[in-house]
Parts: sequence; structure tokens; C-alpha cells
Amino acid sequence: MSHPTHPVDVMLLLAHGDRVLLALRDGTGYADGQWNLPSGKLEAGEDARTAVIRETREEIGLDLDPGELRLATTVHHRNAAGQGRIGLVFAATYDPDRHGTPVNAEPHKCAEIRWVPAHRLPGNTFPYTSAAVAAHRAGDVFRLDGWP
Repeated sequence: MSHPTHPVDVMLLLAHGDRVLLALRDGTGYADGQWNLPSGKLEAGEDARTAVIRETREEIGLDLDPGELRLATTVHHRNAAGQGRIGLVFAATYDPDRHGTPVNAEPHKCAEIRWVPAHRLPGNTFPYTSAAVAAHRAGDVFRLDGWP
């Protein structure tokens, strides 16, 4: 019997009113030209909360406090090639006075960042991200995406 080796992703759903912050991937070879939540893979020996704080700092230049993060949903995603991933989606409320202004801190991987209405994501939003935002909006603690 084989055991799955799904990567574990951490995703940040940063909300500002009814909007969420998305990043347009570019030059990475993975989902380029599609919008996604600030996110990344869990590194060996790293806990999920530390990982999302690290990814947030690396990708959009904000320092989050562990206490302001809440686990919003978990998405078990499978792409068209049949490869699975587990996404732990953490939510935080954006506070401009505390956080400052998000920036595109990885222009070699991201063409731009943008606040978009959570109920009207761009058509070229990566399905994994769409599933995460939809699950959060519906109050679902778990969602399958791309599975039959």
C-alpha cells in the first residue's frame, strides 16, 4: 500500500472589508497568469502558523502577529494531472494602521497584488484559491476541490 505525499500549503486570506488580497503569479512555472492568495509550502520542521507568517512577510511585506491568525478552512485540492495538495487557509483582518501597506515583495514571482471583492474573484483566479475563498465565505471548515 502506498501513502500519499501531498504537499502542505499555507494560504493567507487577508480581508479588508468585503475584499481579499490576491497576487498575480508570474515567472514561476506554476499557475503563472493566475491570481492566488499569498501562500507557500510548509518547510521541514516548521509549524503552519510560523509558515504563514513567513510567507506573508516574504510575499507582501507584512508582519502578522500569531494571535491575529485564525484557521479559516482546509482545502484538499487535486489538479488536472491528479496531484493532490492540502491547503491550510488562515484568515486575518487587514488593519492599515497596524500592518502598513502590502507590497509586491517578490516581483520576480508576482506581477502585481490587488484587493478584489471576495464575492467576485477575477476569472483567471487559480481554482485552489477560488475554492479556499468560497469555503471561507460559506463557513465551511473543509472543502474538496478537483476530486470526483
